[in-house]
Amino acid sequence: MNDIIDETPDEGREEGSGAAPEAARENTRCGFVALIGTPNAGKSTLTNTLVGTKVSIVSHKVQTTRSLVRGIAIEGATQIVLVDTPGIFAPKRRLEKAMVRSAWNGAGDADAVVLLIDARAGLNDEVESIIRGLADVRRPRAILLNKIDLVKRESLLELAAKVAELTSFDRLFMVSALAGHGLKDLRAWLAQILPFGPWLYPEDQISDAPMRSLAAEITREKLFHRLHEELPYRSTVETDSWQERKDGSVRIEQTIFVERESQRKIVLGKGGDTIKAISMAARKELTEIVEAPVHLFLFVKVRENWADDPARYREMGLDFPQE
Repeated sequence: MNDIIDETPDEGREEGSGAAPEAARENTRCGFVALIGTPNAGKSTLTNTLVGTKVSIVSHKVQTTRSLVRGIAIEGATQIVLVDTPGIFAPKRRLEKAMVRSAWNGAGDADAVVLLIDARAGLNDEVESIIRGLADVRRPRAILLNKIDLVKRESLLELAAKVAELTSFDRLFMVSALAGHGLKDLRAWLAQILPFGPWLYPEDQISDAPMRSLAAEITREKLFHRLHEELPYRSTVETDSWQERKDGSVRIEQTIFVERESQRKIVLGKGGDTIKAISMAARKELTEIVEAPVHLFLFVKVRENWADDPARYREMGLDFPQE
């Protein structure tokens, strides 16, 4: 049975109910919720909004999320582990195939699955392909129509009806992940359907990714924001060192890897202007996250055909596909 929730957007961001009282810990729930969808459906934005801080990078450039990113949210006595997956599309290259496989593996291993649909784009071949793939996922499923603040109400209801004709689901939510509208019912539903069990993470932990990995992702996000279409998305960032100094500051060294010398020159920019801007933006955000002064040093190197190197896939948490 399809349960469609038609909500008027709530004012402001939703506030989580916080950690479970000690007396209720014996009735705690915990589980993994896979967020799937096409590229730019809003999975990373939803993850960050539900967690309450950034754990997954956001970019208008497609295929920004490359591997599974787990953000941790608390709703009452339930610990919700949100699994932000790479966008699902028709892959052509090896890296793309690894990303799509990772997304489907995340859905298959989760306790519940939420399919995000960009309400502006509506249904297309890629979305319908994902819907067909979900037929084999036997666990609680929800459809989430995202970006509702950009679409007329009549169009939303029409889209909801079309989705209901294509597949069965437990709930359908209409939200704006960016503005935080409509998320209260989503949080409540997830808190109710996840299995009983102890929490897997400390209540103040927001992600299972180490800070070194998050720092690399932050820099990669700024790289994308700065260069847009000038640099192919097959660039990567690795944190080489993370040193907490006696004065309370953090010294971070990172390397940006590209595939050709011409790309290295683009990242550096004239007189080093581009790499300086990227470093400044990344350092500012990292300072806010670690709540301490950050000294960030970026290096740019050419690593030819890194997207065909199995070691790089292990570094990103992806399986290396055999073509």
